[in-house]
Amino acid sequence: MASRNASFNEQGIAGALLAPFKWICVSVLLVLGLILAVWIVDWIFVFTVWPEGLAKLQSILDQDLARTTRIGCWYHDLPEFAAATANFLYASIFQLTGIHDVGARFADAAALSIPDTIVRNAYIANLEAIRVAMVGTQLVGVRVALLIMAIPLLALVYALGLADGLVQRAIRRAGGGHESASLYHRAKYLQVALTAIALLVALLWPASMDVRWIGVALTPAWGILARLQWAYYKKHL
Repeated sequence: MASRNASFNEQGIAGALLAPFKWICVSVLLVLGLILAVWIVDWIFVFTVWPEGLAKLQSILDQDLARTTRIGCWYHDLPEFAAATANFLYASIFQLTGIHDVGARFADAAALSIPDTIVRNAYIANLEAIRVAMVGTQLVGVRVALLIMAIPLLALVYALGLADGLVQRAIRRAGGGHESASLYHRAKYLQVALTAIALLVALLWPASMDVRWIGVALTPAWGILARLQWAYYKKHL
């Protein structure tokens, strides 16, 4: 039998108050893990695959930014939104941690104390990797902005699948049809899996790409799976 302390920590007022902080911490850790994965992919391609090195990654960022300008005729203020998202991610990681200021401080050849000299030598030794991480973070911000623009379409298609699925559920229940919890859960988890795969491809792909095509491919799958999920929802509404 569970103790009162354990139940108090998991339920009730304490659980309600701690739940938002728990989700915030989990979300931040997931974002940081995803950005770290992007850095690793960029480092591999810059240092071992691309002859141009960092210049290739910078050209990919420039091409994706130029694409937001072309798309801007359909999505108002998209270039500004993409730039703001890229700058926000960059500031959150490199300015908030002081890495950006370290580079600006050590840009001149002024005499430094022994600890500062050690830090500067370490910074210079890893300068290329740091610059790759900086450009890669900005590229993630641009692609995240493009993915955010696809959310209304995904929400609309999901709502259509939800409505049609509930109608099919009502018809099946009225006719005495069988329910299937396994189909409901499989459709639900498959939506999560497809969304995760789409995000990984969009953010980790080491080439310039129009991430709208990923949204186009994901949208019908979401609609079909949402319809299947809610058509076999077992609990009473």
